[in-house]
Amino acid sequence: MIYNGEQTKKQESGQISGEMYTIAVIPKVEGISYFEAAEEGAREAGEDLNVNVLFEGPPAADWKQQSTIIESFIQKEVDLIAVSANDPEKLGPVLQKAEEKGIKVMTWDSDTNAGYRELFINMVDPENLGRHVMDNLASEMGEEGEYAIMTGSHEAANVSEWMDYIVKQQKKAYPGMKLVEAVETEDNPQKSYLAAKKLLRDHPRLKGILGSSSVGPPAAVEAARDAGKAGAVAVTGLSTPNLMREYIKEGSARVVTLWSPKKLGYLTVSLAEQLLDGSTLKDGQHVGKVGNIKVKGDTVIMGLPIDFTRENINQYDF
Repeated sequence: MIYNGEQTKKQESGQISGEMYTIAVIPKVEGISYFEAAEEGAREAGEDLNVNVLFEGPPAADWKQQSTIIESFIQKEVDLIAVSANDPEKLGPVLQKAEEKGIKVMTWDSDTNAGYRELFINMVDPENLGRHVMDNLASEMGEEGEYAIMTGSHEAANVSEWMDYIVKQQKKAYPGMKLVEAVETEDNPQKSYLAAKKLLRDHPRLKGILGSSSVGPPAAVEAARDAGKAGAVAVTGLSTPNLMREYIKEGSARVVTLWSPKKLGYLTVSLAEQLLDGSTLKDGQHVGKVGNIKVKGDTVIMGLPIDFTRENINQYDF
């Protein structure tokens, strides 16, 4: 948890810009590098913008534990709660309770039902991302053969939406490929590794694994190594360059995709402050240390995905 300096101040109607806000940022889970990078960005934005940032997530990707954390922030009378939701519906009651107490609510990384928040900060366009990572996998597999998907959780809205477009793109563009199984790993490295081992054992003709959680691709490569199939089974999807650097350099994987989670954390706190100030967001607006953002109604899209390959991976450190 991060707490910068002053006692929490409850936002009053008409509070002027420059007063110290307290913004609570809740990730899906703590202890994985993706959300650690997001925390670093949120912390930096708090320092740059002179706002208190509280950052706390559950030890497992579980909506009930997120709900308990949100309850604690309601008791602290924070000004705004920003959550990466583990379930789009089940967090609704506690988020409505926060709003009834005068606390603003927004989502980042993974959305809730739109009725439970004022703003959603998305990393990339979900359709573009889902179709893009499928294109990458298809290229690695020669556009044919059996593949599997390792997800964080089917309940998380972002994962569910990506999955939808991944499968749509495969069926439309790559009819020679066949999805044999999609497994949930709860964003847990050990569960991801065990799931990948089981996939390789249960599907001996498996040619590819797509991980839609940052811990999925590195776990799949490790499982393929241990099964003597490193490089023979294509592994791609969403992960950080630091988690995948070794594997990409040695050739066990050739490409993974992501965005900057540090920038996402920074953007979340930046836009939270603007929401508290009553500022109007504009399409194409420039946000310092992030870049130009897209605004579609109550959704902000941070930017484009980045492919990390042997040629560019050393340019990135997160």
